[in-house]
Amino acid sequence: MKAALFARYGDPDVLQIQEVPDPTPGINEVLVAVKATTVNRLDLFQRAGSRPVEKLPFTPGLEAAGIVVQDAHGFRAGERVLTTRAPLARGGGGYASKMAVPAEHLVRIPDGVTFEQAAAAGLAASTAWGGLFDLGQLKAGERVLIWAGSSGVATNGIQFAKHAGAWVATTASTEERAKNLRELGADLVLNRRQQDIAKTLQSYGGVNLVIELVSSTLQTSLEACAPEGRIVLIGNLGGKDATVDTQAWRLKRVNVIGGGLLRTSPANEQQLLQLIAQKAFTPFIAYTLPIEQAAEAHRLLEAGELQGKIVLQHET
Repeated sequence: MKAALFARYGDPDVLQIQEVPDPTPGINEVLVAVKATTVNRLDLFQRAGSRPVEKLPFTPGLEAAGIVVQDAHGFRAGERVLTTRAPLARGGGGYASKMAVPAEHLVRIPDGVTFEQAAAAGLAASTAWGGLFDLGQLKAGERVLIWAGSSGVATNGIQFAKHAGAWVATTASTEERAKNLRELGADLVLNRRQQDIAKTLQSYGGVNLVIELVSSTLQTSLEACAPEGRIVLIGNLGGKDATVDTQAWRLKRVNVIGGGLLRTSPANEQQLLQLIAQKAFTPFIAYTLPIEQAAEAHRLLEAGELQGKIVLQHET
């Protein structure tokens, strides 16, 4: 099989297409021919060596959508499936053209949902769902702030929160991005360089839940919360350090929840894929490229101007 892998750390050009042995499924594993995966920031960190991997050569890819190759463990040959746990598969991550995936990590892709849509939803959608509902316990009628509105987690989260009946505020750095986020359903889009986000949100009564994707904005998130609000700490796009006023935190009784390496259950992933089939949710796709252009995809993501996911396709 083919795989886009790197045998040493470095710039995007260390990614090379190579022929490697097909994985042999172990007990409880299902052999899948991969059709689509995405590029995530962790892929870039791993390739550059800032997040060293266990062993080189290494095949990245956090999610994968594809076709079951042979009947196994309740899955039939030809069924279309998704895993958001590709690094746990045998044969490498989603940049590999085949993988042997534990059956419990697979969900079926409904009719009307493409491989590209399923992969673009993937881990970002699973994380958004987990933050909003598994940890954040979001309810209809509540107000939520989702930071970094153009990120993959946020574009998914905005749509999920609106579908659940919440009022959604988010942030954007340009008016063009703000316009796109309003089209996704955001009720209020704020520019943190130009507006006092906490003061503005307090004029609405404060938010009940914050999906914190920046981390360095934690103090603003605390100030934006209504009493007894919740903050789910998922990402640190602004760095890992933040200075907060613990007195205000204590008096407001805000609950800050560490999200960890967050994804929801396969059962919930099945549900979010069904939302795509029902046209209630649309994954944002910025680019679709062949796996042979994985290095170019890394350069595009490193440039930092994207709104949506980069999907890599394996040949059909």
